Amino acid sequence: MKYGLNLPNFGPDIDPDGILAWARTAEDVGFDAILLSDHVVLTDDAHGRSPAPFYECLATLSWLAASTTTIRLGSGVLIGSHRHPAHLAHATATIDRLSGGRLIVGVGVGWARQAFDILGVPFQRRGALTDDALETLLAAWTSDTLHMPGSDGAARLVHNGPRPVQDPHPPVWIGGNGRAALDRTNRFGTAWHPLHPSRELSVSGTRYLSAGKQFVPRMYFLPVDTQVTSPNRPLGYGTIDQIRSDVDFLTELGVEEIVLDTDPGDPRLRRSTEHDLELAELAAKTFGM
Repeated sequence: MKYGLNLPNFGPDIDPDGILAWARTAEDVGFDAILLSDHVVLTDDAHGRSPAPFYECLATLSWLAASTTTIRLGSGVLIGSHRHPAHLAHATATIDRLSGGRLIVGVGVGWARQAFDILGVPFQRRGALTDDALETLLAAWTSDTLHMPGSDGAARLVHNGPRPVQDPHPPVWIGGNGRAALDRTNRFGTAWHPLHPSRELSVSGTRYLSAGKQFVPRMYFLPVDTQVTSPNRPLGYGTIDQIRSDVDFLTELGVEEIVLDTDPGDPRLRRSTEHDLELAELAAKTFGM
């Protein structure tokens, strides 16, 4: 089993030193990847979940490419319609090249309506626009040139270098817990990357995935001393033995990679960076990384 770690690139307790400490600790203790969240603009609806300051995802990944050596770097997940597809293809290919082929490109449709309004992106078309972006990414990554329409509708030739190091392209993890995300994975992705899926969704989603598509869930790593008896206990929340049983369950479903999340989801419950790094070290010890 490979383990990734969700790195919170936001909040009043995070700064460049903290981000770097997260990345280097994860690399040192044996995590395979770190993933960062994405908001192009941090509107009030998103600020309640991911408070400022919010370090821009692609810029931070590029900086971490020069600050780490082996750990994979990913987005968990980019909002597919909030950047021009040509820009997104160019930026991600550049980061993959600068990192020596370590980029994971997670993409989702987004949910913060106010950001769509500010960026002039129609919220109701976010799924179709994300599909268009994914189609452009795959085409741009795998060819030296690409024809794209200009403002007058006429095709313009775009030169795509640098091409990604990874062949044929970086892994594409599709975020989202609904059927549309599964369909998008089957069309464009290499893996389905849902956020904190239940056991039921894990089973049904795995059955829906096409052959060759991976299931890479993000689950909590929030150990407690007393066994959690709630029937709605999320994966990764409980005693160490319960969390190990969750990993066993996912292993039986054929999961080969899990992203661990130490963020409880409520900013009021966030702990210090030092405490979170202790959890990362405990996770590495628990799973024998």
